[in-house]
This record gives sequence, C-alpha cells and structure tokens, in this order.
Amino acid sequence: MKVVFHGHACFELDTGEHKLLFDPYLRDNPVATIGPEDVDPDYILVSHAHFDHLGDAVDIARRTQALIITTAEVASKCSEEGVQAHGMHIGGCRSFDFGKVRLTPALHGAGVPGGHACGFIVVTGGYTTYFAGDTGVFGDMRLLAELESIDLALLPIGDNFTMGVADAVLAVKMLDPKLVIPYHYNTWPLIQADPLEFKREVEGQTTARVEIVQPGGELTLEG
Repeated sequence: MKVVFHGHACFELDTGEHKLLFDPYLRDNPVATIGPEDVDPDYILVSHAHFDHLGDAVDIARRTQALIITTAEVASKCSEEGVQAHGMHIGGCRSFDFGKVRLTPALHGAGVPGGHACGFIVVTGGYTTYFAGDTGVFGDMRLLAELESIDLALLPIGDNFTMGVADAVLAVKMLDPKLVIPYHYNTWPLIQADPLEFKREVEGQTTARVEIVQPGGELTLEG
C-alpha cells in the first residue's frame, strides 16, 4: 500500500485497487504541492467540516463521483451540495469494497451545528491505519488499540488546535502502532512544531517507528 502526504492533514492511501483520500484541503493549502484537480480518489474520508479538512471534498467528489464517508451531519451537508455521501457515527463500523471503516472519537469541534468531529480506523490493503483527525489526546486511545491492532497511526502534532508533540507521544504509547506519521504542523506559524523532536521522543520511549513525510512525499508499506 502506498501512503501519500499532500500537506496539512491530507493523506491518500492507494492499495492498487482503490484510492482513499483523507481531509482534502488542497486549493488554498499553503504547503500542498498539488491541487484538487490532481487527485482521483474512489472514496473521500472527512473528519469534520472545518475549512482545512472538508476543504475541496465536495468539488473533488463532484468531478470524480467519489463517495464521501464522514459523520451524519457532514454527510448531510455534502449531500445537499449534490454529491454522494455515506453518514456514520462514533463507534460505528461499515464494510466497503476496499475494506472496513470504524469511526473513532476526536476531541475537537465539528464545524457544523450539532455534530461531532471524528477519526477513522481503516482496514484496507492488508494494513490497519488510524487517522486521528483533529484531536487532543484522550484515554480511550487505549481502547482503540484493543479493538484494532494498528499498523500505521497518522497523528497531529501542531498543538493549539490539536495535540502537541508531548501529548502525541502519549497517544503513541496508548495506541501501540508499528509506524507513525505526524501531520497538522507547520502549515502556519500558529501550529509550528518540530517533527524531529517527535521522532526522537517516540522512538526513544516506544517500539514504534516514526517516518517524517514532506508534503508531496510518499511511503510504500511492504510486508
């Protein structure tokens, strides 16, 4: 499976059969190396409706006919704009042709009235990937590790709006993943963080490996 980082919180998982795009904020993203016209996903997973996460999801879905997977409230918002959306909620699981999705809690605003932010655990391409969304650290991350054996954890480290480095290290300890990629840092000065510090702390205190992927970079998972 190929993991591509498009900057800020936008990731793409490419299994060779399916392409999953997470939080596609591209057009106005100051660190993105591509635009929304350059992606062709089958599915778009949206953690919440803040501008830097819902981003270009509707425009991309309209062009590609991709299905948006998100919370019920954000799904309703997307459906009203004329695209296909599948609504879920926290703790729910659903099988799709690419594999399984579990919606996880995220301690953050929803960006829509009455909703919740979420994260995703996705089982696809032979790997279990946890995309945390925008969240602070929370104790039930231990429970997520009991529910699913996590191969790859995608975690925010930029502080102010999400976990900072120290809290994200605690998250790694609870989640016990094999591999971690940090995101949601250095897009703007307000979320400045040092990914090398995160890597040192995680690899010094846990058995997880940290890969720092620059915007436009990719990583191939094998074995």
